[in-house]
Amino acid sequence: MNWQQLISNKRLGQEHRHPERHDDRTEFKRDYDRLIFSAPFRRLQNKTQVFPLPGSIFVHNRLTHSLEVASVGMSLGNDVVQQLTKRHPEFKDTLFQEIGQIVATACLAHDLGNPPFGHSGEKAMQAYFLEGPGKELQREVSSIFWNDLTHFEGNANAFRILTHQFKGRRLGGFVMTYSTLASIVKYPYSSTAAGKKGKFGFFDSEKDAYRRIAQELGIPCLSEAGEPLRYARHPLVYLVEAADDICYEIMDIEDAHKLKIISHDETMQLLLSFFDKESQQHILQRIDEEGVTDDNEKVVYLRACVIGKLENECVSVFVDNEEAILSGTFTGSLIDHISPLQQEAYQRCCQLSVKYIYKSRPVLDVELSGYQIIQTLMQQFTEAAVHPERFYSKHLISRVSSQYHIDAPDLETRLMAIIDYISGMTDVYALDVYQKISGIALPIV
Repeated sequence: MNWQQLISNKRLGQEHRHPERHDDRTEFKRDYDRLIFSAPFRRLQNKTQVFPLPGSIFVHNRLTHSLEVASVGMSLGNDVVQQLTKRHPEFKDTLFQEIGQIVATACLAHDLGNPPFGHSGEKAMQAYFLEGPGKELQREVSSIFWNDLTHFEGNANAFRILTHQFKGRRLGGFVMTYSTLASIVKYPYSSTAAGKKGKFGFFDSEKDAYRRIAQELGIPCLSEAGEPLRYARHPLVYLVEAADDICYEIMDIEDAHKLKIISHDETMQLLLSFFDKESQQHILQRIDEEGVTDDNEKVVYLRACVIGKLENECVSVFVDNEEAILSGTFTGSLIDHISPLQQEAYQRCCQLSVKYIYKSRPVLDVELSGYQIIQTLMQQFTEAAVHPERFYSKHLISRVSSQYHIDAPDLETRLMAIIDYISGMTDVYALDVYQKISGIALPIV
């Protein structure tokens, strides 16, 4: 792969159009603005990140997480540009300089396809077809479509939201630039190549869109004829992934401290372990000199130091491995290759998160409730899509937004419309619909 081809401001769906512009925004800044002002992005404010949506203590939701990831992504991209431009002076004053903006935009969109209730909602949608009543539908649909259903993935769903032509839209998706779209696809292969982890980057309905993007940007196809579709990653995916890895792990520690799931001393030790002894003393001295006495503010200060350190480490890994990344031979994530001290500290945070955060009672309660809610919605609405002629089905179908192809003549399109509808719900809206169709709550006029 080469940078000149990888960074393209051509728009998917407007390849041959050159609309008149009335301001000085770059095409990549337009991508960013389209996302910021979009309904799917706005709905992230009411989708669970890890902990239950806030009561008296504010913790992260999908929206605040995405904004923070975009901020770190912008820094990663800009620092990579600065260092690689020294190595490649011919990139000065070219689209290469827009990498920070492209990465930030992709970061905004990275969770766009996640269903309500985080990974619990994702698992509930998969399980409905793998273990629930939905498994009876396997013989009614193609094997490729069945793979998409049983491996439902928020990453692939984000690419669908950005590229699919829903009803009532003049063009398909958000009409975003090729480079922004490619930077979002963390797992550039189809569901038939998902493997044990079940991760993939695009549904069968969007594979031609990704193929067109890959061909335009010079992203090599890694699969032989007859094999499941698989591509190399666009290099900027590594920066988007690093921004997400940095933010979710470190910010989850901060939220756990706020909620008193882990103690202040334990939190401070975790975050200080990213630095050598001399740096630790310097940081603690700065905290003392600046008069920071509040425990939460001490953690905030130290968290900022850790994010800055990890950002610098990931930039160095990317720049040092530019050739391998461009050749498609780089393995793992950028975080996997940071220096041993930071790697050990990061893994310590991961282990603590699994033991004390992701298995804490508040998190498990949300996952259990969310799973039940999504399973019920999947069962009721799928039944309606399979038997649209029934009285109850007609009423349920009338609740589905008109942008979804719920009235399509073929079953696969109707089932995908249910996936689109439910995955696009916020946590609160999913709960509201669940209560009403279950007869738990009546509407108040």
